[in-house]
Amino acid sequence: MVEKVANRRKEEALTREYTVNLHKRLHGCTFKKKAPKAIKEIRKFAQKAMETSDVRVDVKLNKLVWSQGIRSVRRRMRVRIARKRNHEEDAKEEFYSLVTVADVPREEWKGLGTKVIDEED
Repeated sequence: MVEKVANRRKEEALTREYTVNLHKRLHGCTFKKKAPKAIKEIRKFAQKAMETSDVRVDVKLNKLVWSQGIRSVRRRMRVRIARKRNHEEDAKEEFYSLVTVADVPREEWKGLGTKVIDEED
């Protein structure tokens, strides 16, 4: 019974907001590789959270990561990850994840956990 519920949850489209701690993921990383590694770590985080291998990073999020240069990446980022149905004919998977910037002011991040936004179809 538990397996059926878990499978059903995995197979629906949904959107969640997360705070990604990039500081711990980039600790010890070479200065000139921090921004590219941050994008890779955000992708890896989204893969694990949404259980999809196809992760697409929004242009605004990419620009935000790179906004302070290659070396000075923000310590934390609030991101919105949406698992959506893949309507392409030659798609390998049924779903893909789209990672965008969450519209929450930085002062209000304290105490925010994972937040389910809505369930889409």
